[in-house]
Amino acid sequence: MVIVSHPTANQNVRAALKGFVEEDMLYEFHTSIASFPGTMLDKLGRINAFSEIRRRHFDPELKPFTRVWPLMEVGRIIANKIGLTKLTAREKGFFCIDAVFNKLDKKVASRLEKAAENGVKAVYAYEDGALESFTQAKKLGLTCIYDLPIAYWETGRRLMLQEADRVPGWAETLGGGISDSAEKLDRKTRELEMADIIIVASKFVKDSLPEWASKKKVIISPFGTPALKNKKEFTGKETNKINKPLRVLFAGSMGQRKGLGDLFAAMKLLNRKDAELVVMGSLQAPMNFYRNEYADFTYEPGRPNEDVLALMRTCDVFCLPSIVEGRALVMQEAMSQGLPLIITPNTGGEDLVIEGKTGFLVPIRSPEVIAEKITWFLENRSKIPEMQEAAKVLAQTYTWVNYRKQIVESIKALTN
Repeated sequence: MVIVSHPTANQNVRAALKGFVEEDMLYEFHTSIASFPGTMLDKLGRINAFSEIRRRHFDPELKPFTRVWPLMEVGRIIANKIGLTKLTAREKGFFCIDAVFNKLDKKVASRLEKAAENGVKAVYAYEDGALESFTQAKKLGLTCIYDLPIAYWETGRRLMLQEADRVPGWAETLGGGISDSAEKLDRKTRELEMADIIIVASKFVKDSLPEWASKKKVIISPFGTPALKNKKEFTGKETNKINKPLRVLFAGSMGQRKGLGDLFAAMKLLNRKDAELVVMGSLQAPMNFYRNEYADFTYEPGRPNEDVLALMRTCDVFCLPSIVEGRALVMQEAMSQGLPLIITPNTGGEDLVIEGKTGFLVPIRSPEVIAEKITWFLENRSKIPEMQEAAKVLAQTYTWVNYRKQIVESIKALTN
């Protein structure tokens, strides 16, 4: 039996939970807000003003196991909506995301003694939300399972500090990668020290672990790809007509951690009217900053996932030249909609590239190589439909069923 915690529960968390339920291994799931079909929260979430609740909607099978601790997260959501940014400021704000993680972590720790008496053998927690529960778990002799969604902080910080020196104009977009406090970094280190099993989604994250952690048990389980709802929607893609610009899509937070500065530099080197850069994501700086860096991109704001997939279908190629990731799920989403890739190994998606068939792998910090690959697509428009099909086929081999099976079966094998 395992007890799991995460304050927001994104798609990979939900997949792991489903796996534990299927194997009758889940004791409790702790989160901040949870909505289930037919509940008051479910009805409230249908009102636009409370749309955030829709993201916290869970399958009914999880309801008996779910324990909610909403105060901190509700405070964070409200403070953000009414513009009280001081209350949500990184690490310092009373309702900051760090406080949300820490509060939930302490709640889980307080439940572990009773959980152990009822047969719980392991605690499954995520980076930044594991210290208190792991500390208590060690006292009780429980296994500590640590899900690390992005490269270990030492690797990430080193790469981000190098970026701040290499492209100082983009430093403000690097976020926590260069501004996390010593206290927060120490917390991350102590979490990893106590971990018995580490869950990662890519070889890049595994390779980022420090030497002293190399003997820990590591499970690599790649994320799943969205299932195709209508295969006919890919027929007759107008964007591949040779008389239309090649649409290159970037999707993600608009910062240099994801290599947007290098993509802008590549587009300037390319300097062709028959290539259009489409950028969808959240601003990490004022819009005039991006326009000063490269004026001729089409900006698309964030949107619900179905609309993201629809935008992808209007594009030809997906480019994500990230410096630091875990495994960017957006790559597989793009492939599922027929977009070949131009990505770096640091996206965590090296296994998604069959060179020249599903896309191209490029080194980090290489605008010239990115420009070269975009040029290849421009000069080989007739090959794109075949690459689209290959990308879709490969993407569908990565499923959420396989993701959860790999995690659950590996945990069972390592803890028996």
